[in-house]
Amino acid sequence: MQLNFQKQILPHLIGVGVFYLLIVFYFSPLVFDGKVIFQSDILQWEGSAKEVLDYRAETGEQALWTNSMFGGMPAYFISLEFPGDITNALVSVLTLGLPHPINGLFFGMLGMYVLLLSFRVRPIFAIAGAIAFSFNTYNLLSLEAGHNAKIWAVCLIPLILAGIHLAFEKKHILGAALLAVGLLLQLKFNHLQITYYTLIVSVIYVLVRLAFDWKKEGIAPIAKAIGYLAIGAILAVGGNLGRLATALEYSPYSTRGKATLETESAGLDKDYAFNWSNGKLETLTLLVPDFYGGGSQTPLPKNSEAEKALRSNGVDPAQINGFIKSAPTYWGDQPFTGGPIYGGVILIFLAILGFWAAPKESLIAFGVIIIFSLMLSWGKNLAWFNYLLFDVLPGYNKFRAVSMALGMTLFAIPVLGMISLERLVQKGDLKPLYLSGAIVGGLVLLLAVASGAFFRFEGAVDSSLPDWLASALQKDRKAMLSASAWKSFGLIAAAFALVYFRIKGKISDMILGAALILLVSIDLWSINRRYLNEESFQGNPSRQFFAETPAEKEITADPGYFRVLSLTESLTQGARTSYRLYSLGGYHGAKLRRYQDLIDYQLQDEIQAFVGKAQEGNFAWESIGVINMLNTKYLIAGQEANAVFQNPEANGPAWVPLQVSSVKSNEEEIKEIGEIDTKTQATLNTSEFGSVGAGVGQVTLTSQSPNELRYQAEMDQGGLIVFSEIYYPEGWTATIDGKETPILRTNYLLRGLDVPQGSHEIVFTFAPSSYLSTKTPMIIFQYLILAALIGGVVMTFKEKNGRS
Repeated sequence: MQLNFQKQILPHLIGVGVFYLLIVFYFSPLVFDGKVIFQSDILQWEGSAKEVLDYRAETGEQALWTNSMFGGMPAYFISLEFPGDITNALVSVLTLGLPHPINGLFFGMLGMYVLLLSFRVRPIFAIAGAIAFSFNTYNLLSLEAGHNAKIWAVCLIPLILAGIHLAFEKKHILGAALLAVGLLLQLKFNHLQITYYTLIVSVIYVLVRLAFDWKKEGIAPIAKAIGYLAIGAILAVGGNLGRLATALEYSPYSTRGKATLETESAGLDKDYAFNWSNGKLETLTLLVPDFYGGGSQTPLPKNSEAEKALRSNGVDPAQINGFIKSAPTYWGDQPFTGGPIYGGVILIFLAILGFWAAPKESLIAFGVIIIFSLMLSWGKNLAWFNYLLFDVLPGYNKFRAVSMALGMTLFAIPVLGMISLERLVQKGDLKPLYLSGAIVGGLVLLLAVASGAFFRFEGAVDSSLPDWLASALQKDRKAMLSASAWKSFGLIAAAFALVYFRIKGKISDMILGAALILLVSIDLWSINRRYLNEESFQGNPSRQFFAETPAEKEITADPGYFRVLSLTESLTQGARTSYRLYSLGGYHGAKLRRYQDLIDYQLQDEIQAFVGKAQEGNFAWESIGVINMLNTKYLIAGQEANAVFQNPEANGPAWVPLQVSSVKSNEEEIKEIGEIDTKTQATLNTSEFGSVGAGVGQVTLTSQSPNELRYQAEMDQGGLIVFSEIYYPEGWTATIDGKETPILRTNYLLRGLDVPQGSHEIVFTFAPSSYLSTKTPMIIFQYLILAALIGGVVMTFKEKNGRS
């Protein structure tokens, strides 16, 4: 039987068209003018990835190791491609060629639309829910910050759950295929924290379905659905074998892995992991976006109380203008924030309907997801709960910024809201509408008229301001909350009226749905435009950010192999130097654990002491033994050529120490490297690597590339050679005259070799099996997923038309 175009195709074409146009118009400077979003994190990524990208472009091969930051580290989490990988083409097709990263938001709307349709929500309602999910402020703020992988990972949650739901609804092949595609892409974008949250969402939903379906159908249908889903998950994992294998290989040696020093704990430190914890009351920004003053730097309206106070105290007009444009209006619990977490008050209103209107299993499943994710986001503000999970949940202590759990909240709210609206319209019952309107509308109205009776609007920043300015700013915060609450109340009233008239038969489903689409879009557009607007787009921010300075030009004229230390950027929060030079610093959330130890216990103190002496005119190069052992030939203290200082004491690419000190523990070794002369002495943990004597000779670097280093050694007496390269036990092999030899770890994190007397060629090669052995099977799995998706879609259409 032929498809009915008007009923079976046209509504979905309209939905896709609405999503596409919304993306195109909101991001028109990017789509039409060729501009890009200024994303600080992406600029840092460009700096860290430059060596890898250039090597790929020049040779067609993958740089699996990069020397550009932190003295050297695997390039797995920076930029890694696999020959034959079809995921990029799949993304391009499914997002209709929209540019990265805004294509993720479009895909999020598509995924949510499919999920809501799978719950039998009519298309016009599903469009509104999809917009609310994808255009929430969490996603747009993440986009502005450059968290592109996180956005994609979050926007894939609906498709993954759609696959799980369809499998339980007896559409096994299609369900397994959608799960496989969603999880394939989510793992590709490599944001494991969001994947962890996706697993939580999936487990909650599956457990609820088990509880309900067990009674109705028994074990056999459940086992069949889970079996198909397991196959889909296996295919998705197989389609990412290389990415997962390299991640699993690297993780134990990163800051997310096992501690190397007794004073440290495995995984992340609690204070660090829970630093960005959402306040309990901050949850109310889901209803009233300006409840906590918006972002840490928010423009104030003309003639605000702060502006009046500044004028009356004789502050310069230019300073007033600067303060008003980026006023510290935020007064919440987090160190700072780009803006509120808001997904549309209308969706909260509709979700609350679910207490009386939604099917019980949907209410329980998505209600639990909402509550549980909120509790996770509170972090240290609900310490008894979250610290327990941090200690007992497998892998949970690898993640930070627990406020990220709000991505689950903003996923579940529109799902429950639209399922509730669909069921309410079907039943025609006004009671849930009255109750939800009274609860949500009443709370928002209370905030609008009486917030001053409950809150003092004092922020952490106020202590650094004069009392008269802090007091004025607190009045502005109160006014912001009240105005925002009145707006939310108006939106609730409008949605209430629309649903009321639909149930009374005064308007059609189409009018209700179209009006909700319009209200949700205008609401979210107006809030998001404060934080991601015309000023966020630039012609080419990287051109300016990475413009070569006279200092860099001075250094790049040196053709040698060496590292630099920039004193103009943070050692751990800046990869600009890495764009052209091999840097001691960098920007990465999972650097090697031993390098972080070196920063914490040696480098920072050594740099501080050296700079203090240099400012007095004493350049004590011999005192910076740790910096010297990393082959740091230049220090940069500014942008001009005269701000470059050449280090005459840099140890060079490799050297033969005159003395080898035996150590028995990591604690002993990291302390000793700060005390020895690293040019003539070296440390070796003999409990791990045995004893190696000191030698006599010379060693010269003859060639260098990311994956290979060659040296020529002339040894008058055999013994230890120290190389200024970071030790990493996986993937690196060393040969002496073609014969493989063990790589030793010396000076806590450098490579060493026991080289015999005589003339020898030494070659280090990085060829990790985690990458090389997984390339081919990974591509095979991807094509199996594609075949399953095509087969599932075809079978579903045939079944649907067969029933027509």
